[in-house]
Amino acid sequence: MAISKLPRSHIPSGNINHVNAAWWGRQLSLRCSLKASQKAQFRNKLKVKLFSLKECAISVALAVGLLTGMPFVDWSPNAYAANPAMPDLSVLISGPPIKDPGALLRYALPIDNKAIREVQKPLEDITDSLKVTGVKALDSVERNLRQSSQALKQGKSLIISGLAESKKDHGVELLGKLETGMDELQQIVVDRNRDAVAPKQKELLSYVGSVEEDMVDGFPYEVPEEYQSMPLLKGRATVDMKVKVKDNPNTDEFMFRIVLDGYNAPVTAGNFLDLVQRHFYDGMEIQRADGFVVQTGDPEGPAEGFIDPSTEKTRTIPLEIMVNGEKSPFYGATLEELGLYKAQTRLPFNAFGTMAMARDEFENNSASSQVFWLLKESELTPSNANILDGRYAVFGYVTENEDYLADLKVGDVIESIQVVSGLDNLVNPSYKIAR
Repeated sequence: MAISKLPRSHIPSGNINHVNAAWWGRQLSLRCSLKASQKAQFRNKLKVKLFSLKECAISVALAVGLLTGMPFVDWSPNAYAANPAMPDLSVLISGPPIKDPGALLRYALPIDNKAIREVQKPLEDITDSLKVTGVKALDSVERNLRQSSQALKQGKSLIISGLAESKKDHGVELLGKLETGMDELQQIVVDRNRDAVAPKQKELLSYVGSVEEDMVDGFPYEVPEEYQSMPLLKGRATVDMKVKVKDNPNTDEFMFRIVLDGYNAPVTAGNFLDLVQRHFYDGMEIQRADGFVVQTGDPEGPAEGFIDPSTEKTRTIPLEIMVNGEKSPFYGATLEELGLYKAQTRLPFNAFGTMAMARDEFENNSASSQVFWLLKESELTPSNANILDGRYAVFGYVTENEDYLADLKVGDVIESIQVVSGLDNLVNPSYKIAR
């Protein structure tokens, strides 16, 4: 059998310890045991749709490799093929993954403007600078700020020229706010007010992200003809999800803000937003909450998804994966099936609260209404070195209060999901036809 070895130099540092190893082992054991017990019930109703036994075996092998540095066996049926199903992981782990959902969304925008990215990156790096304890972190923050401020001064004309004509005035206004905010952050550093840095950084990055969105002029590609009549989100939308919780002594509800990314998953995000407008999820319980994922969307009754009243059939959508370097998503096939083992997904499973569609494990195009949010230690499953990237369609991230997802329990109730912005980006909305 083919052997793939993960060099120790690529093992993530800092959080690999016996506690995390035990935690990861429990999650993998739970997933595999759950899936084995469900095999007998597969013809009835599949509540959990994430892992097959083969994938569990691969996950265990991957976890062993990550935690011990030992080689693992290629479990794939193509172990002897020229292009094995599991590639050499050393080529996939190129550095620590970006875990902040806001940063992931900013980098996922379909723009190509080096000047604004040079402003953005030092501001993003402030997060790492703040990992240094005490006021010593402020020296690194000052360097980050200096780099970003200099990049803005040198590249401002290029940034403005990259703005969409219809959004130019708004973009210029935001750049003015960004410059003012940088001056305010400089004063915070001078005052050695460490606690004020992160909130100001978040504000500055929100300006940067908005400027970058103002560079997007229309929708950047054509959705394949066979999907053009489906609800499509041609842009982004923001929703607030209110969940009523039980058995929590500290609160009786949580509010989660979620950004849906239609630039990279127009069919998937459009399907979800259309269901939100139908109030499909309102009053629905959390159906799985096991420390690995939170899942919902399975309606009562025999149906496993949304039944379209106009057809009286389950509405399903294709698997939709956007890859860095591509102008449009791939549809209907996993990256493994396409042979794109080294490809990096535009929306990776990196952030706590990554939102994706659940589906039948053997049917790529079977997703309908069941969604899940991933809860995980991303250091243990770097981008594109886990079994989820490229196999399940990510279409958004929880950007506020995501940590509270871990407190949700089976039986907690989604009171409502309401659109905050971006509804005008939804085309072919079926909920309007239903009315």
